[in-house]
Amino acid sequence: MKLTAKVKLRPTPEQRACLLDTMRRFNMACNHISAIAWESKTFKQVPLHHLHYHATKERFGLSAQMVVRANARVVDTYKLDRKTRRTFRELAAITYDDRILSWNLAASTVSIWTVEGRQTIPFVCGEYQRRLLATRQGETDLAYVRGEFYLFATANVEEPDPIEVRDVLGVDLGIVNIATDSDGETYSGAHLNSVRARHRRLRRKLQKKGTKGAKRRLKKLSGKEQRFANDLNHRISKRIVEKAQRTNRAIALEDLKGIRQRVRVRRPQRSTLHSWAFHDLGQKLRYKAERVGVPLVFVDPKNTSRECPVCGHTERANRPNQRTFTCVVCGFAGLADHIAAVNTGRRAIVNWPNVGEANRALHGSVPASLDQNPLGFGQCG
Repeated sequence: MKLTAKVKLRPTPEQRACLLDTMRRFNMACNHISAIAWESKTFKQVPLHHLHYHATKERFGLSAQMVVRANARVVDTYKLDRKTRRTFRELAAITYDDRILSWNLAASTVSIWTVEGRQTIPFVCGEYQRRLLATRQGETDLAYVRGEFYLFATANVEEPDPIEVRDVLGVDLGIVNIATDSDGETYSGAHLNSVRARHRRLRRKLQKKGTKGAKRRLKKLSGKEQRFANDLNHRISKRIVEKAQRTNRAIALEDLKGIRQRVRVRRPQRSTLHSWAFHDLGQKLRYKAERVGVPLVFVDPKNTSRECPVCGHTERANRPNQRTFTCVVCGFAGLADHIAAVNTGRRAIVNWPNVGEANRALHGSVPASLDQNPLGFGQCG
């Protein structure tokens, strides 16, 4: 599997100026190449290369390999569609390969090409990133983020064999509770939601004020909410994967792709829905599970919180409010998010053949525990 190692560069003032100039020239070259590609309708790498290579190298003072990387960057941007001409920001990230950037992990330095020649620049990172760099393979992106330079290196990490699972840990994703698992453990979203609400109020107030001081404050706040949510999702996903690994269980998640287009909410709730980072949490769960060999299955989310796990009756009235569930047929009751997590785990039965050969050999068609009372509450009343 491929992961990304993020490291921070520590350039001198002179090296900083070189890096900024290099980024500007590279992106100017990308805009020049993009104009040629758009006008000539040439979007393949080799034909486009022959149209501009020598002129681009001469005009922007780039090395041969930097022109090659700029050409590849433009071609990649047109792979999605060719309906509009692509443009590049002045200080957009630029791509290096092993010919123009080399790593010295022992000395914590990189040798990187700039318009002023090769520069040896120190970098800093944590032990986790250093372990990833030991398996680095492929290209590295140089990015300028909030006044600092970062390198994003692709690492190729070997995936372990899937563990032999005995059950499925269902996980229900939500806004009030970010996640709830089928064991009944809840990962509350109260703190995150209060942070988001506070930042929305502050942004609205500062934007309305419109002074230079307000704009400086807005710039300082930029990204703070996102970083907080990102850290919280990391911690939640880590706890869920560790629990699944410790108890030899697979993880079942709801496939919420396209939910923002399917769900209709009132105007005051729109900002809350559109700031819901369920995709980010799902991606973090996926790669963390893959790293330790825990199988992860996505299931259909329809009516997971309205279906009775005991009698199977499904009705909107089963969920009288956001928090509770009460079956109108058999009277079974509980927390709605917990029951949704249990139903999510049970629906993994449908996708069980995708979990792995070892697990099918161990359990047959499905884990035996999924055929029993999922909540362990005895008979319904």
